[in-house]
Amino acid sequence: MAGTEPKVTPDLAQSLGLTLDEYHRIVQRLGREPSYTELGLFSALWSEHCAYKHSRVFLGRLPTRAPHLLQGPGENAGAVDIGDGWAVVFKMESHNHPSFIEPFQGAATGVGGILRDIFTMGARPIAILDSLRFGDPADLKTRHLINGVVSGISWYGNCFGCPTVGGEIAFAPEYAGNPLVNVMCVGLVRSDRIHLARAEGVGNPVFYVGNKTGRDGIHGATMASATFDDEAEAKRPTVQVGDPFTEKLLLEACLEAMATGAVVGIQDMGAAGLACCTSEMPARSGTGMDVELSAVPQRETDMTPYELLLSESQERMLLVGANGRDEELRRVFAKWELDAVKIGEVTGGPDLVVRHHGEEVAHVPVEALADGPRYEKPYAPPAWLAERRAFDPLSLPEPQDYGETLVRLMGAPTIASKEWAFRQYDQQVGTNTLVLPGSDAAVLRIKGTRRAIAISTDGSGRQVFLDPRRGAAMAVCEAARNVSCAGGRPLGVTDCMNFGSPERPEILWQFAEAIEGIAEACRALEVPVVGGNVSFYNETSGTAILPTPICGVVGVLEDAGRLGTQWFKAAGHRIALLGPDAVSLGGSEYLWTLHGRLAGRLAALDLEIERRVQSAVRAAVGAGLVTAAHDCAEGGLAATLAEGCVTGARANGGVGCEVTVEPGRRLDETLFGEGPSRVVVTVEPARQREFEALMAESAIPWRWIGTTGGERVIVRAGEVVVNVPVDRIEHAWRNGFERHMA
Repeated sequence: MAGTEPKVTPDLAQSLGLTLDEYHRIVQRLGREPSYTELGLFSALWSEHCAYKHSRVFLGRLPTRAPHLLQGPGENAGAVDIGDGWAVVFKMESHNHPSFIEPFQGAATGVGGILRDIFTMGARPIAILDSLRFGDPADLKTRHLINGVVSGISWYGNCFGCPTVGGEIAFAPEYAGNPLVNVMCVGLVRSDRIHLARAEGVGNPVFYVGNKTGRDGIHGATMASATFDDEAEAKRPTVQVGDPFTEKLLLEACLEAMATGAVVGIQDMGAAGLACCTSEMPARSGTGMDVELSAVPQRETDMTPYELLLSESQERMLLVGANGRDEELRRVFAKWELDAVKIGEVTGGPDLVVRHHGEEVAHVPVEALADGPRYEKPYAPPAWLAERRAFDPLSLPEPQDYGETLVRLMGAPTIASKEWAFRQYDQQVGTNTLVLPGSDAAVLRIKGTRRAIAISTDGSGRQVFLDPRRGAAMAVCEAARNVSCAGGRPLGVTDCMNFGSPERPEILWQFAEAIEGIAEACRALEVPVVGGNVSFYNETSGTAILPTPICGVVGVLEDAGRLGTQWFKAAGHRIALLGPDAVSLGGSEYLWTLHGRLAGRLAALDLEIERRVQSAVRAAVGAGLVTAAHDCAEGGLAATLAEGCVTGARANGGVGCEVTVEPGRRLDETLFGEGPSRVVVTVEPARQREFEALMAESAIPWRWIGTTGGERVIVRAGEVVVNVPVDRIEHAWRNGFERHMA
């Protein structure tokens, strides 16, 4: 076997994604030249995707502790206590590179991977959310990517039987050559039954369970740690192939096996496959592992040790069982018609020893594999940023017709309805979904309790591009605000950090600043970061994506019967705007849609006011004082009001509104400017005094601005400045994105 392997050289190491310096570190650490198989192990596990070698120095700044936090970063997923003996397990991951190369399978296996991260913790997945970014949907190539990604997400989730209940889709030209496919999954587990990815207990058996191993996905982790060029599609073989039906069997088998008490530790074979599990699990436990590759179930012939270790075939787990309970575990997996094969055992350490037909093919310290290099490279803001920020959007002409401007904005693909996508998803399988996609946050009941959970994802690449720290903080705040608008108390954050190449100082600066912004917002809102994902090298032919940290927030409602949704329910309700007046057209959807500009400064963010506004909204929803609550975000106040009128239109025929605004510096800024900490709510007249008393106690800025009713959206600023039929706004909103996909 060894005679057929390529000769290990520095050039070969570089072709596998290692730097020359890293290759020399490996030689020094081993005290010898690595074998070809060992070089493969290092190339995968020291890749950016696995080792986080450019980001680890910054990630330690994130707050990761809280009284209700049961598991933070470092495991398959994070977990928070929601009471009554239940825990919510959740995480977000990216599958950007595979989805660009092969959109259907790339997105599908992204869903499969995040599902496994959840049920390896012992939790049953109950919800999927997807946060997607694409180029212009009018472009044929972009439409192909959108179709493939949405189809892949729906196929895997629907077949597996987990509802896709929320997420978001946004568009910008910077994503044309590198779309973002971020998937979040949420699961439920009894808080005393959480399982971890550990290789505890010397002598305990190591089992390979699940699907058979093939040659798909080899060096997927390495591919995800490199930029793209015109030859990107040649990397198609590095994209995995998914089988959701096998994954469903694997879920049931794993949960049943865990219930026996015979499972000591378990980890998903995701990025870097078997190589990752056999090194990370013992590294966490201070043990070692001895593995025989010839025992690995294979669906292809003559697979080499290199291929068996680095394959990223889907629907596979590595399981450490309790000594003497081998047959018990085998019976469980046989019941579900899945392989469960003993391939090794836990050793006293400190090495991973890999054999093939008894011949030793790798002998490496697990710590050397799992604790790869970390870099502290220079970073600095880009030279062009000052000029972008200095631009004043109010130097552009004011709209001649504000009504027409509102209609155009509501039809912009980023704001327009995403029903074309989410109607392809099964949203209600499991019968837990209380609020379907289309409101600020999804809400799911916790059966057997009065509680529910609210979930939302958010992130604006344009805002982070102009001000990485403030823009990232705003992403946390908006996701948490969405949860608060549904009545949920935010408990934890998971993030997916999507950036260009960290080897460029300006990109690394964006990342560092974004981490600081997330940390500041999480501390202010008292929500820990439970885990997440860093995705670097999102660029093609030297063009980077917008820096895009996506934040997912999970919150708990003590009473599932008291929840909030964003649409107006009936005529005659009073409309209030909670929060400060500070808004800006800098980085706004209005500035891009009307003028094609990405420039200006963001509105001020006062995290104390943000905290109080969210607390006030939750209190109002929980007391049943508001009939609608909607975060004021893309498109500003005017778009928020219009969405309140039309997003529930098919249920209630649409409800118009009439409001009065006080212009600030200029009317377009007042109507379409964007800023944090603002929420539009509606209140029945009979509850008006109770609501006013609650607002007085909350000590937040707020005011009444109008009333719901009629068939038009009317806005006054001294005189009527917007007067548009609701059905015209609804038509623009419902068709703004779908017209490109029809």
